[in-house]
Amino acid sequence: MKNQNIILSKILILGLILVSFFCISAFTNQQNMNNLEDIRTLVEKAKEAWVAQDANALVKLFTSDGEIIVPGQKWQGQERIREEINHFAEQYSDVKIDIKRIIIENNQAAVEWYYEDTEKETGHRNQADDVIVIDFKDGLISRWREYFDTETPIRNQI
Repeated sequence: MKNQNIILSKILILGLILVSFFCISAFTNQQNMNNLEDIRTLVEKAKEAWVAQDANALVKLFTSDGEIIVPGQKWQGQERIREEINHFAEQYSDVKIDIKRIIIENNQAAVEWYYEDTEKETGHRNQADDVIVIDFKDGLISRWREYFDTETPIRNQI
């Protein structure tokens, strides 16, 4: 009888451990799913802000010390990002962006998009294939690093 009680106790403990494991796994998977959707939402909002050339909307997506790095330039902090986006909006118009894919892992994403804008002064239409590597912290963008190709862009109509 004593051996049966010990065996039953061990089975109960093992059962509790397994149930706990499955509950934690389900919770973790749900957290990851929410994180994936949150990241996708932030990327979509960033795209919309770029297209609208809305510096305030874009800045709200960044941490206070967030940074944007594009070839040859680095803008650190929300105020500096706002200034540069406003400066960009003075020089360019008719921004179009087509997201090709988003790859997400943990608190990072790689975004591939096709980008177009028009230089206001000359009317020249710029086109680029662009990849952005983004780091996230506390639900906001902490680092935005762009790598773009203006020589061989996919010439898709948006």
